Amino acid sequence: MVMPSLKLQDLIEEIRGAKTQAQEREVIQKECAHIRASFRDGDPLHRHRQLAKLLYVHMLGYPAHFGQMECLKLIASPRFTDKRVGYLGAMLLLDERQDAHLLITNSIKNDLSQGIQAVQGLALCTLSTVGSAEMCRDLATEVEKLLLQPGPYVRKKAVLTAVHMIRKVPELSNIFLPPCAQLLHERHHGVLLGTITLITELCERSPAALKHFRKVVPQLVQILWTLVTTGYSAEHSISGVSDPFLQVQILRLLRILGRNHEESSETMNDLLAQVATNTDTSRNAGNAVLFETVLTIMDIRSVAGLRVLAVNILGRFLLNSDKNIRYVALTSLLRVVQSDHSAVQRHRPTVVECLREPDASLSRRALELSLALVNSSNVRAMTQELQSFLESCPPDLRADCASGILLAAERFAPTKRWHIDTILRVLTTAGNHVRDDAVANLTQLIGGAQELHAYSVRRLYSALAEDISQQPLVQVAAWCIGEYGDLLLEGSCEEMEPLQVEEEEVLALLEKVLQSHMSLPATRGYALTALMKLSTRLRGDNKAAILEKMPLVERGGTQDEEAKESKEAQHSEAALVPTEPQASKLLDLLDLLDGTSGAAQPPPPLEPSSEGTLVHLLDLPCVSPAPASIPNLKVFEREGLQLNLSFDRPPGTPALLLITVTAINTSGADVTHFICQAAVPKSFQLQLQAPSGDTVPAQGGLPVTQLLRILNPNKAPLRLKLRLTYNHFGQSVQEIFEVNNLPVETWQ
Repeated sequence: MVMPSLKLQDLIEEIRGAKTQAQEREVIQKECAHIRASFRDGDPLHRHRQLAKLLYVHMLGYPAHFGQMECLKLIASPRFTDKRVGYLGAMLLLDERQDAHLLITNSIKNDLSQGIQAVQGLALCTLSTVGSAEMCRDLATEVEKLLLQPGPYVRKKAVLTAVHMIRKVPELSNIFLPPCAQLLHERHHGVLLGTITLITELCERSPAALKHFRKVVPQLVQILWTLVTTGYSAEHSISGVSDPFLQVQILRLLRILGRNHEESSETMNDLLAQVATNTDTSRNAGNAVLFETVLTIMDIRSVAGLRVLAVNILGRFLLNSDKNIRYVALTSLLRVVQSDHSAVQRHRPTVVECLREPDASLSRRALELSLALVNSSNVRAMTQELQSFLESCPPDLRADCASGILLAAERFAPTKRWHIDTILRVLTTAGNHVRDDAVANLTQLIGGAQELHAYSVRRLYSALAEDISQQPLVQVAAWCIGEYGDLLLEGSCEEMEPLQVEEEEVLALLEKVLQSHMSLPATRGYALTALMKLSTRLRGDNKAAILEKMPLVERGGTQDEEAKESKEAQHSEAALVPTEPQASKLLDLLDLLDGTSGAAQPPPPLEPSSEGTLVHLLDLPCVSPAPASIPNLKVFEREGLQLNLSFDRPPGTPALLLITVTAINTSGADVTHFICQAAVPKSFQLQLQAPSGDTVPAQGGLPVTQLLRILNPNKAPLRLKLRLTYNHFGQSVQEIFEVNNLPVETWQ
């Protein structure tokens, strides 16, 4: 005997009346037991009621897999009440991962052959929801027959089912080509909209279909012209725009048909101009149609005047109060800035205004577009605007803004002095939020501009005296003082006001850098090298002062032990600088460069130090032999995007491993919003430096690099997990994987 159970309405009321989650689970478990008992007893009259309750339980997130076979029984029932609940249950409980979904193929085939439109609609909806590739191949001919049925209700659902079949099995395209041309004459809104969608899918997946449907471009133009001028159906108008959903779908299809085809593009030029000028933009529906029109104009071979009109429409979008519309406009302008640079350049003031948007996504898009608009004629004004934005931009945008300004200054610099001033302002403002190669680029630039050596060293010395917390700036200043310290001490520079600097002041400033707890090991290395170089230019009594600083550097250069992350980190930092005996040898070697005789004296042979390594002139010493090179490793490849890892073990710091992540894109589309994140076990210490950019150019362009600093005090086997997020070919991609084949040298 079947145990009594609740009705669906009573079950819903009791579940909603539960005060705690435990009470809710108790009600559901009790009712599921009743449902199972009813299924076992085989009650055919109330099976659909029990399954309806089970579907409600499933929608609440509780397991309901035991009702799958009951769905099959209800679908096979001749009663419409049973079929309705059975098909609904199949759409909710079945998918391609369960083999049970194949068991309903015969039932769907039989129902599609019947003349009852309601049953055919249920079968088509289920097929378009859970239909696998095997089901689509078996039932494609039945769906093709229903495309030309007299009833628009069945035709509409058959068209949508055909769209699903094309996506699952692209080789079925040839079956649905002939009916589409006839369906374009349909007046029913749902059928016509579904037909346009079906043709779009066919053209995207089949070159033969694309060639076939280019013949119907005049017919599509006529349909859209009717929508714009007279309206298609009053009941489908939204905010005064005639059937915007159909207009958008037709515009998308025209964009595909007109791409790289001169004749089709010429046919639709006048229509696109009509839509662009006559669409009402006071409501969101009109903006949607106008935006699709702009995209179509940009993708086809349209005339120059029409493209300028499209860019101007996007410029008006930037003035819209809706943030979504402004974001869409910025993204679209970024896509067309390379092909229509002069047209987009007219809207540069509006784009710059968008930099101040409080929304981070808007300001990021505006930053990318602003950087793309920089050229040789506006580089001064644009870098000034971007530097102003850099001072107040959010921290997550500071690195991108600083890197963009440096690239723009390097590419379009009118003079070397202006280039140096720009980089110095960026380093002063952005601090540590700059690319890793900024220091090397600036030192190379200064070294090649002999006429600006005195100017550069004075500017950098003044900046260093004001702030020693900005590590890239400190590194460049220390390098420049070491190279051109004699020009700093002379006190004469035509480009700047006279600045009198004493030797003791320079030494005190470098000593301050060495002692600062904010100084990185690389920064201390720059400062120490500067001291060594200055010893050949300073008076003899200052060499002893330089030597006195060596023991202080050996102790780590700071008394703030709380700033150290670990004892191993202390050891690694101390190992980067020479000990007192090593410093003495360096000074002895430097004395050779300061001899009184004009003849060059041969240097003495290099002798092993107490640690068993050689001390080299003007180089930081090593405490241990350089390790063998570690082979590079390719860890990821998908659709042309490759991710390679290169490894480096710095001499003297055996616990430190440097991993350079290099992203290369050989596909035909840019990889945008590229983010690489890494994770290591808790026993490791990981530091991710800012990447060189977030866009990997197509066709093997300039790669994106990012440095990972991993400290392994226990020398344990390295486990590295990476997460990649990016946009490619219009799709958002996220990949999480563990690098399992790391070279053994990375942890030895």
